[in-house]
Parts: sequence; C-alpha cells; structure tokens
Amino acid sequence: MRNDKRPISSTDRVKKQVLPAGDFSSWLRCMRSTLINENGIDVNCGECNGCCTSSYFIHIRPEETLTLNHINKKLLFAAPGLPEGNVLLGYDKKGCCPMYIENKCSIYKYRPLTCRNYDCRIFAAAGVAAGDEGKAVINRRIMNWKFSYLTKLGRDQHSAVKAAAMFLQERSESFPAGKVPTNPSQLAVLAIMVYGVFLKYKYGSGRTGNISSDIKIAKAIMKASEKFEARAAKFRTIF
Repeated sequence: MRNDKRPISSTDRVKKQVLPAGDFSSWLRCMRSTLINENGIDVNCGECNGCCTSSYFIHIRPEETLTLNHINKKLLFAAPGLPEGNVLLGYDKKGCCPMYIENKCSIYKYRPLTCRNYDCRIFAAAGVAAGDEGKAVINRRIMNWKFSYLTKLGRDQHSAVKAAAMFLQERSESFPAGKVPTNPSQLAVLAIMVYGVFLKYKYGSGRTGNISSDIKIAKAIMKASEKFEARAAKFRTIF
C-alpha cells in the first residue's frame, strides 16, 4: 500500500535549491489566520506551477459564484460527502487543472478559494511530502523551502508542528475508530491547527511509547481541533 503521508526522504533532495520560506513564527501566524478567515496567503511561487499540474481536485463552494461563472459546468462534479452545491474541479490526463492554459491560470482573478489559500510550505512545516502520484514538482519545491527563525520560539513551534504530524501518522489507533487525516494536505493542516498541544507538553519527537499518554494527547488534539474549527466557523458566520 502506498504511503502518501511518507516523510520527506533523502532521495527527494537531489535537486536541492534553497528558497527562503520566511520566519517560521510569522508564517505560522499568517497560515493559521488564513485557515480561519480564508483571505488567501502570499506565496513566492516564481515559475513553479506545481499546484496547477499535480493532479489535484479543487473544491469549490456554492457561494463562489464568480468562480463558478468562469468554469464550464461540464468540468465540475458533486463533491462526495459535502452538502449539495459543493463541487470539485478535476484535472486532465496530464494531471493539469483544465483552467491552466498556456502555462498560466486562465481564471486567476476568479480562482477558487482553495487555490487562494494553498501554500505548499505546509508540507515543509509538517515534514511530510505532498504525496506520490503526480506530486513530483511540489515535492521538489517542498524540499527547497527553508524557514528561518528569529527566536527560539520559532524553532520550538516548528518542532511542535512536525511532532504533531508524526503523532497523527504513527498513533492513529489512539483516536476513536482510528480517525485521522486521509491525505497529506489534511494531515499538514491539522498539524498546524493543533501544534500547540505539542508545544505545551513538549513532546518534541511525537512519540511517547505509553498508551495512556498517547490517548491523552489524542484527546487534547481533538479538543484543539474542535476549538480551532469553532473559531473559523464563528468568523465565517460574522463576515
């Protein structure tokens, strides 16, 4: 069985080219804010087209009318497990978004919120690859990102995010019905949402070796996740 949530390996480092990812604390604050208010995030993409050419299904909500008006309805299909009106935009045989035309986004001004909020630095922050199939470009980009740390807190925060990601991958049995994220993006986002659990308990490795401790951490993770989601839901209700 392929492990799409595999850690970044040494074989991924062949084409290493350092790209400044910014101060980790500042980035983390902005990323968490983006997850709550969905106002988009600035990413120094340069000439990278990874997110447009990596076999991603793009979620589009019913309220994104401007976006929907600029996409052929034949390219959209209902999003499984989500309320009616939520749709997905697929990709072509080469793994490219159908809106990616002549090496650029043809609807950039009206691109989906999913695209506006996407930042492949989440994988570098969590210490995981974006997946295997069709994700080679993004995985190379992930390896190139390098965060800086203006304070010790920044390093501790980064260690906590990685510890959270590791725990989610290796201690799924500690969660009710083994419920953990099903893809690398969800895993990385959840690690960013709940990193405070590991910052608080200082489990730098993400491993305890103690079943009761693991269950305690899992409960703390679920509580932190619910609290974060509640903040996001409240913000979206107000605005």
